[in-house]
Amino acid sequence: MARILVTDDNVRLRTAIRDILTQAGYEVETAGNGIEACQILGRVPVDLLITDIVMPEKEGIQTIAGLRRERPDLRIIAMSGDGSDGASFYLEMAREFGADVTLSKPFSRAQLLEAVEGLLGAANPH
Repeated sequence: MARILVTDDNVRLRTAIRDILTQAGYEVETAGNGIEACQILGRVPVDLLITDIVMPEKEGIQTIAGLRRERPDLRIIAMSGDGSDGASFYLEMAREFGADVTLSKPFSRAQLLEAVEGLLGAANPH
């Protein structure tokens, strides 16, 4: 079963994504920022990171860039938005720093699962 780490400083969104992925059969860990995410990645095997870009402590671009060097095999989905004019800029930066897929908030359950299943392929629990 694939394990996914969801990193977002918005507790409600983080919980909603966790619930969607858990219902789809994935094991899910959560973190509130990039520092927490890196701590979890240091002790728990994870197949996919889903991370917000704009967060306190350690934001998504720094997290993605660092993990790309340390874990080139880790699949990464970056997300940003919430009506921000800069969302497309941040998502493009995330792609340049190593995100495999980007999602603009808000996104649907179907868009999230399509992105996850597209990256995990054979690791898909279905």
